[in-house]
Amino acid sequence: MPFAALDALQRDPYPLYARARRAEGLLHVPELDAWLVARDADVREVLLRPEDFSSAGALRPDAVPGPAALAVLARGLGNRPTVVTADGAAHRRHRAPLNSGLSTARVTALLPYAAEVADDLVDGFAAHGRTELMASYAERLPGAVVGRLLGLDPADVPLAVRGGHRAEQLLFRPLGEDEQVAAAEDVVALQHLLDGYVRDRRAHPRDDLCSSLVASLAPGTGELTRDQRGELVSTLRNFLIAGHLTTTALIGTTLLHLLAHPGQWELLRARPELIPAAVEEALRHDGPVQGFRRTTTRPVTLAGTRLPAGASLFVAYGSANRDEDRYERADTFDITRYLTRPHVRHVAFGHGTHGCPGSQLARAQLRLTLELFTRRLPDLALAADHSTRMRPTLIHRSPETLHVTWTT
Repeated sequence: MPFAALDALQRDPYPLYARARRAEGLLHVPELDAWLVARDADVREVLLRPEDFSSAGALRPDAVPGPAALAVLARGLGNRPTVVTADGAAHRRHRAPLNSGLSTARVTALLPYAAEVADDLVDGFAAHGRTELMASYAERLPGAVVGRLLGLDPADVPLAVRGGHRAEQLLFRPLGEDEQVAAAEDVVALQHLLDGYVRDRRAHPRDDLCSSLVASLAPGTGELTRDQRGELVSTLRNFLIAGHLTTTALIGTTLLHLLAHPGQWELLRARPELIPAAVEEALRHDGPVQGFRRTTTRPVTLAGTRLPAGASLFVAYGSANRDEDRYERADTFDITRYLTRPHVRHVAFGHGTHGCPGSQLARAQLRLTLELFTRRLPDLALAADHSTRMRPTLIHRSPETLHVTWTT
């Protein structure tokens, strides 16, 4: 794997996307070892044909752990298919409890808690006049909210968040052997933590999503089998990662673009009724999930390119959302865009059967963040003595750090 080339592509994939949209047919990208699906119409076609484009390899890793890390991982509960990597009936089975657990009523009930956590986090740095927002806010709010939804003890949330980050690093970043082993230890610790919750909720169900997942995926009252525990732990870990890493990235990237375009921040501060439109523009312009992989299940033709069975595709949501045939001034960040064309929907949360079930919760956390920051930190600005660099990932695109200042 040429990680230097892959890093450069992941830190700024938009020039490649633009080239792929102009190409005849599909463009094969060696760094991704996949055909790049870049145009909005082609992305939507793939996502609406799950029988031809399987999700089984949606999260194929970029890095393979070495023997020492694999030996550590063997002490855990393994990996099972989840809602992201399942097709057909298996996908519907995994999706059903998430749909109910992330209903409008459930999300609405969570919002007072989320607002309280957000306010407390800002209290922790408001008097300082500067902070690094990823660590002090963006990485903390979503973990607390998802932990509450699942029913985790607040004391366990930091370990859960750390385990999610380490799982991503282990599978998508080049690490030395010692770093791989340390990351694997954190992944296994998270698996055992979640296994404890799974077994507890089997014996003592509560009104939380963890209990709902146990009841739905392993119906009955008997002791859970090793396979059932492994599936539930994989499901919970996937939900944690999707729930907190993606929203962390969304918060960080949105604030970066707003502050990098001061006129947009000033407009939002003056007209807070634009916050819902700003949320949608942030998702369209530079969403955290740039895309997922798909694998052809039979020979197909897509955008004029003939593909054999087993072909690997990277379905680029981020490119579709910059498609000039669908969006005017597609590369421009404009928070008023959705006031005039609300019907032109983006695919930042996917499309079709695999559309993100947690989209409401992610939007709600970003919305309350923008409401809070425009009210409490109205003169927020990027710190002049720090530059911002994007993380090398297409899964949770965000700034590595986000140093900001304001007047106290």
